[in-house]
Amino acid sequence: MGLTINNLNTLSLLNILTRTTTAQDNVMQRMATGSRINRGADDPAGLISLTKLGSELISVNAAIGSNQRTDTVVGVADTALSQVGSLLGDIQRLASETANDAALTSAEKVANQAQIDDALASIDRIIGTTQFNGQKLLDGSLGINISTDATKITDVRTYARKSGSTDTTLSVKMTAAASYAVVSAVMTTSATAAVNFSVQGRTGTAVITLASGDKVSAAAYKINQAKAQTGLSATVNASNTNLRIYSTAYGADAFVRTKLLEGSGVSDKNDTGVDASVTVNGQQAAVDGKTVSFIGSSTSVTFEIASAFAVNDTVTLTVKGDGGATFQLGTTSTTRATIGIDGMYTGNMGTKSGGYLSSLASGGTNSVLSNPSTAADIAATAQHQVSQLQGRLGGFQKFQVRTSLASLNDVKQGLEKARSVINDVDYAVESAELNRQNILLQTAMSLLGLANQQSSQVLSLLR
Repeated sequence: MGLTINNLNTLSLLNILTRTTTAQDNVMQRMATGSRINRGADDPAGLISLTKLGSELISVNAAIGSNQRTDTVVGVADTALSQVGSLLGDIQRLASETANDAALTSAEKVANQAQIDDALASIDRIIGTTQFNGQKLLDGSLGINISTDATKITDVRTYARKSGSTDTTLSVKMTAAASYAVVSAVMTTSATAAVNFSVQGRTGTAVITLASGDKVSAAAYKINQAKAQTGLSATVNASNTNLRIYSTAYGADAFVRTKLLEGSGVSDKNDTGVDASVTVNGQQAAVDGKTVSFIGSSTSVTFEIASAFAVNDTVTLTVKGDGGATFQLGTTSTTRATIGIDGMYTGNMGTKSGGYLSSLASGGTNSVLSNPSTAADIAATAQHQVSQLQGRLGGFQKFQVRTSLASLNDVKQGLEKARSVINDVDYAVESAELNRQNILLQTAMSLLGLANQQSSQVLSLLR
């Protein structure tokens, strides 16, 4: 057998060393980066999935940030409205106190009016300065535009509309008119002896005391003096023989009750008002007296029925496809929501028929020095409007923004988990693989040394 000397074994071992070193480098790269896929060649299909998941995560993270900002914006508006509500409570209290004419001096009434003036100025200041990132929130700049017959529908407040630029048309029809509570002939003759009777309305009860000989008009005067306390007014006919008591508010919540406590000549009577019946686009709307609330077709709106709106009339109310505050709740354009925040200045709060809050200022038609009972009613109406807006904003914040935020966080968790399964390194597996490659590398180097040694021994025999 012939003796040959070649480097085939050495070349084979060097090839093995190269492959082992490359494999070792890949393992070390994966361990250093924490990623199983560092280039397309590592896992082509996995890289495609990883890229898609990364894109979805970017969208989800952007939506989460957007919802967090939206939550903050709504929270700022809610806090400001809470302050306004507190001031309106003070105004209502001062107006009710001033209506108790006989118990206050002129100086005290003037002091109450001065406090109301300060409160009104403070409300306008809060409304004008409440902003987020330079955007005013309560001055009306985020209101939703509408179009309607202002002689039949007044004080429209639009809380939500469809996102986009499409107008929404609402067909409003009144099928029954609202009425206030009224009782007649409660007292028909002058008191023949001392008389005590109570009158009760939606806002409270007052006890009316008459002396012997007091006329029916005296009872009406005292009932009107307690108007801020009870929400009731009284009139007397020309012959002073019919005491008529009626609620100042319309609807099923308004009522009149009279009860004789002592003496005679006063009848026990009661009556309740009736809410208007209104349909919007054929759907029965919720009505409180003359105030209509409608939610449908992604539109939420409230408005007042004016006296010119007759039974069986139909009026069109168009919610414009512009205005309002539009927020992105999800990752696509279909998840946008638009809410309306009407102006809450003192000139906007209240109603056209009952009067606006600004009229309570000194020299106004409903200042507490000239009309304290009406001032108290207007303050109560304004407070209801503030609480209603707070409720709408709170509902949007709780049921849309925060639920969307919770859902997006769940989606993010799922995407992160899926990405981790595809891309994250299993350090236990990689450590074992690195040890294996180290052993192979050391073995190959030892064998390479042995092969070189054998060649040298053969050559020494030929010398």
